[in-house]
Amino acid sequence: MKNSLVKFLLVLMIASAFFECARRGKPTGGLKDTIPPVLIKAIPAIETVNFKNKQIKIYFDEYIKLKDVNKKLVISPPQKNNPIITPVGTASKFITIKILDTLDANTTYAFNFGNSIVDNNEENKLGNFKYVFSTGTYIDSLNVKGEVTDPLMKKKVNNIDVMLYEYNASFTDSVIYKQKPRYIANTLDSTLFEITNLRAGKYLLIALKDANNNKIYNPKIDKIGFIKDTLVVPTDKEYNFTIFKEVPELKVFKPVEASKGHLIFGFEGDASALNIEILSQKPANFKSQIVFEKEKDTANFWYTPFEADSLTFSVSKNNYSEKFTLRPRSTKIDSLKIIQNATSFLHLIDTFSIVTNTPIVNFDRSKIKITEKDSTVVDFKESISKSKTKLTLNFDKKHNKEYKFELKSKAITDIFGLSNDSIVYRLKTKLPEDYGTINIDLSSTKKTALIVELLDDKDVLIRLAKIDKPQKVSFNLLSPGNYSVRVTLDENNNGVWDTGSFLNKRQPEVVKYFDKKIELRANWDVNELFNLD
Repeated sequence: MKNSLVKFLLVLMIASAFFECARRGKPTGGLKDTIPPVLIKAIPAIETVNFKNKQIKIYFDEYIKLKDVNKKLVISPPQKNNPIITPVGTASKFITIKILDTLDANTTYAFNFGNSIVDNNEENKLGNFKYVFSTGTYIDSLNVKGEVTDPLMKKKVNNIDVMLYEYNASFTDSVIYKQKPRYIANTLDSTLFEITNLRAGKYLLIALKDANNNKIYNPKIDKIGFIKDTLVVPTDKEYNFTIFKEVPELKVFKPVEASKGHLIFGFEGDASALNIEILSQKPANFKSQIVFEKEKDTANFWYTPFEADSLTFSVSKNNYSEKFTLRPRSTKIDSLKIIQNATSFLHLIDTFSIVTNTPIVNFDRSKIKITEKDSTVVDFKESISKSKTKLTLNFDKKHNKEYKFELKSKAITDIFGLSNDSIVYRLKTKLPEDYGTINIDLSSTKKTALIVELLDDKDVLIRLAKIDKPQKVSFNLLSPGNYSVRVTLDENNNGVWDTGSFLNKRQPEVVKYFDKKIELRANWDVNELFNLD
């Protein structure tokens, strides 16, 4: 008994000492938690049949939270009224789904949470978690998979909705503009997709880069891709296709006055060759010019201002026409600004040019002078762009020379009658050995015309070549650096990439990227083979 008491007291002392140490000390941490949450149970159970519930609870082994669930949750078939998913912004050991819609009979539903379920501490993802049930007597188990890419994007584009519309008695092609699909999946953070829990049948397969996330195609803001042929499920085939932005019907919006004599017309569609005319009575010396902004659906309309309470504009192209009336209010005219295209060096393959912010209506050649460093006058040929905002001076450049460009006062006059002050630019040329050459040998069994683009390491277009069949293309006098190559299969040989059309069942022209970064050094010739097949 005495021995037992001694042992009890000894254990008590050790426990007390341990507690004291634990109380005074600080935890030093342990191994980092890398295990995602584990499903414990679901009520009703996953893959329940004859489902009639309005609420679902899903339990996990630890506290979880929902991250971007509104963006990542994909419900197939989609519902008119999205369910209420909790918790939001707090941690919990379970998820509650309150169904607000009336469920279709004999239908398998899949709630795909993607990677939105993470644990509370380390945010370990429970990848591609899916809750499935059926309102019928069995779970549909067929699937369709493949890959969706964007031909104009070198980097992979993720978060693309892939949809199936069922062919039935009421089906028309216009259904994608009006209704949500029968089945839907999302590529999440890759380009691959898999639509699961399908019933056998015939379907239209499309993909959407859905700008407003409403699961309905809007050509003005969404990108679309489609499989032309009817998809028959079950299928073992993988469907790989591309998305593209359709060119909508031309529509021009009411102009906005930017400054005196300068209006901005926004538009949708193809506005090339658009005609803008002032119908109001104009003075004899009236001038106007349209300048389109690159990569923007905007047309700048410049005109010599005159006194008028209101102006009426006619906007037309082919069968399209609109009229707008505007009351000029601005009193300030934009001042003339001149920007040169080169700063220190003028590369041997380039031409010297200056860009203006307002259209040029006149330039005096006698007030433009190019000289070498030893004061030798250099002859040149001048040209002005179609937009009247770029003046190019072309001359025979010598390597390793210094040139002086002089624009004397009033060498250039813009649409408002404003002229430049005296400007002097000094630029140097380099030696041919400072440059390199990239030779791309293009091969393909298709003898189609090609558009070959050389891009720098920021994917900016540096050079472009148009050829009528696969062959060797050389890009000479290139600055050292890293380059990549993009090739468009120009099927109609019109010199530009053509987008597709869903209603006309026309796919966009194919674009290929050379999967190798090309490193170029000074005085190098690099030879590469690009098999387009």
